[in-house]
Amino acid sequence: MKKIEINGYKSIKSLNLELKPINIFIGANGSGKSNLLSFFDMLKHVYNRNLKEYVALRGGVEKFLHKGDKITNEISCKLSFPTNEYGFTIKKGEDGFIFTKEILWYGGNEKRIESMSYESQLRVSDNFRAKYICAYMQGLERYHFHDTGENSPFNRTSNIENDIYRLYEKGQNIAAFLFHIRETNVIVYKLIVKTIQSIAPYFLDFVLMPSVNGDVVLKWQNKTDSMIYGVRNLSDGTMRFIALATLFLQPNLPQTIIIDEPELGLHPTAIAKLAGMIKSVANKECQVIVATQSTDLISHFNAEDILTVDQLNGESVYQRLSSDKLKSWLDDYTIDDLWKRSIITTGQPNF
Repeated sequence: MKKIEINGYKSIKSLNLELKPINIFIGANGSGKSNLLSFFDMLKHVYNRNLKEYVALRGGVEKFLHKGDKITNEISCKLSFPTNEYGFTIKKGEDGFIFTKEILWYGGNEKRIESMSYESQLRVSDNFRAKYICAYMQGLERYHFHDTGENSPFNRTSNIENDIYRLYEKGQNIAAFLFHIRETNVIVYKLIVKTIQSIAPYFLDFVLMPSVNGDVVLKWQNKTDSMIYGVRNLSDGTMRFIALATLFLQPNLPQTIIIDEPELGLHPTAIAKLAGMIKSVANKECQVIVATQSTDLISHFNAEDILTVDQLNGESVYQRLSSDKLKSWLDDYTIDDLWKRSIITTGQPNF
C-alpha cells in the first residue's frame, strides 16, 4: 500500500499518510497508535462482509465515530496501491453503518459498487479490478502475541491439514504452522530454530508429533536433557520471540505484516534480532506496520522509518521523522537518544 486516507475514525479526525516499506509508530499511551492498527482490523471485517457484527460487538457505531455521532456522522477511507485504489464511506444507520459510497479506481477512472447496504460489495463485485483489492484484503492480519498465560493461544491444539495456510493473529496454530514449514521447507525451519537459539541458547528444537487425527501441540526440547517440555516451561519473552521468528521468517510472506507492541517482554538482544527480521522482510517487498513504545526498537531504524503519534485536543496527529531535519543531532546521537532526551519533541507523553 502506498498511501492511506482516513476520516472520522475513533481518534483519527483526518489522516493522509504515505506508507513506506517500514512504518514504526511510537507515542505515549492513548495517543492513537492502536486506533490506526485497529482500522486495519475493521478493513478485514469489511472485506469479510461482517462489519455489522464487528461494530455491534465493540460498543456500536458511537464508539467508532470520531468524538461520537454528535460530532461525526461518517467514516471514510481511501487505500492507494501502485495501480489500483479502493475507498468507501459509511454512515450511521438505524442498525449499524450503511455503505453510502464504495469505489474502485484505476488510472483515474472510478467504478462505484455500493448498494446502500450494511455490508461491503467488494468481495462479491464482478468488477475485474476488485480482485486486486481482494488479494490485499485476504492477507490483512494484525498480529499480537501478548497472551502467554495459562490458557495462552500458544498452548492450543492445531491441525496439520487445516491450520497450515497462514499464521493466525494470536499464534494459536503455531504448532501446525511450524510442522508444515518443517515438512515442506527444512532450510527455513532450521533458520527459525537457529534464530531462536541465538536468544535462548538452551533451546534444542521443537517436538511436533501429530496425533492420528493430525492434531499437534507445541512442545520443545532442551539441549541439556532428554525431557520434553511445553509452552508453560518457556519464559513469556521467549515464547513471544518464537512467534515473532515464525511470523517474520516464514517462507511465504504476506503482503503486509501489522503488529502491535512486538517488543513486549523481549531482552534488548532479542529486540535487535526483531529489528533485523523487520528489515529483512521489508527488503522482500513485505510491508511492515508496527506500533511500539520501545526506544530500543526504534534505535535500529532510520528516521524515515519512524512516525511519532500525539493526541491533541482528542485528535491523533501522525508525523514521520526526517533525517534531514535531525542531521545535526544524528552525528552525535542515535534516534532513541533523541527521543529519550525529548530532542524529538513529538510522540512524548507530555507533548
